[in-house]
Amino acid sequence: MAEHQHTLQASSVPASISSDSSPATVATACTPSPPQTYCRSCGGPTTDAVSISLPPQWSDSSPPPPYRPIRAPAINAPTNTNAIVLAPVPRPLPVPVAEPPFHFEVPSKRIFSSDDIQRFHSSAAGRHFLGFLAALSDSVRGRKIHDPVLPLSPALSSLLSLIETLDKWIEEIPPLPHSSRYGNPAYRSWHDKLSDEGISLILPLLTSDELRPAADELLPYLLDSFGNASRIDYGTGHEANFAAFLYCLARLGLIKEEDYPALVTRVFVAYLHLMRRLQTMYCLEPAGSHGVWGLDDYHFLPFIFGSAQLIDHKYMKPRSIHNPDILDNFSNEYMYLACVAFVRKVKKGTFGEHSPMLDDISGVPTWTKVNSGLLKMYKAEVLEKVPIMQHFLFGSLIKWE
Repeated sequence: MAEHQHTLQASSVPASISSDSSPATVATACTPSPPQTYCRSCGGPTTDAVSISLPPQWSDSSPPPPYRPIRAPAINAPTNTNAIVLAPVPRPLPVPVAEPPFHFEVPSKRIFSSDDIQRFHSSAAGRHFLGFLAALSDSVRGRKIHDPVLPLSPALSSLLSLIETLDKWIEEIPPLPHSSRYGNPAYRSWHDKLSDEGISLILPLLTSDELRPAADELLPYLLDSFGNASRIDYGTGHEANFAAFLYCLARLGLIKEEDYPALVTRVFVAYLHLMRRLQTMYCLEPAGSHGVWGLDDYHFLPFIFGSAQLIDHKYMKPRSIHNPDILDNFSNEYMYLACVAFVRKVKKGTFGEHSPMLDDISGVPTWTKVNSGLLKMYKAEVLEKVPIMQHFLFGSLIKWE
């Protein structure tokens, strides 16, 4: 008979006990024994089931294999989670308006070590910059993107015009054929145009002759807000430079607290839209990405602002990001949902595998807790990281103290 592999099938017929069995035999027969198994292919009896079904015993000479989790932590996963949890939540602070006489200067890099990081955060400039971001988040609490806002101030109108101009340049400078996954060289042409015309884009923001010299100080912040031309990349450090650019305008008194809701839902949303186009059109490489352990390969602030928008929402909870209908219908009104939808669009596979951090956050019960946790995480994972903050700029408006 041809050889075949036996497949185990337990017999449903119990072993019989003969009527003339001795008591010892009966006692032995009554002892529970493994059922006889039969091959599903030929119906013949197989070998002893116990010897097959029981796994081998581990010994000192043959220990069990090491446990490997299904989702092994990445090298760049956040390691100071306890410190983040115990840290105080950043609170909104008013921006101190600079007063004349002004002494504008071209900003420069000052952070080179963790000691410099601590010096920055213990300074008034560090506290007020973080407080400015917390105030922006608080200003859109419970607001949708298209909710009515106060009439746009001249500064906000000029910012929207600036972003619209940069967006039009993408059409004028199409991507070039290239074989690499990241880094279309046409981006360098786009950024060169920004460098050439940057001052002319900034001057409409400066409404008085007294403030016009500030253009030289504001320009480096603007140039670093849209990525790096030599590396053709973009990350949270560039996003932080755009926030610093807005903070400098607030220091000059051009952006006031009543402008904050429109600054987020109009200007920052337009900036985010522009950056998504740049990232996809020119294949910008993520700069300093945490890989799967980051919120997004490029951005952090829209998750903070977006979670504030959803605070106290009657129906949508953090777990609602797993509902495709909610993402499809409400991404145009809530930045957090728009960011999750973008991640799902550009990344393949199971959401919990390619975005475990977002997946974990979806288990938080309320948007208030999500928002406060993200503010603390932004301070720890962006503003306290030397590889990111070493590119941050300091001048007369953001002072190195």
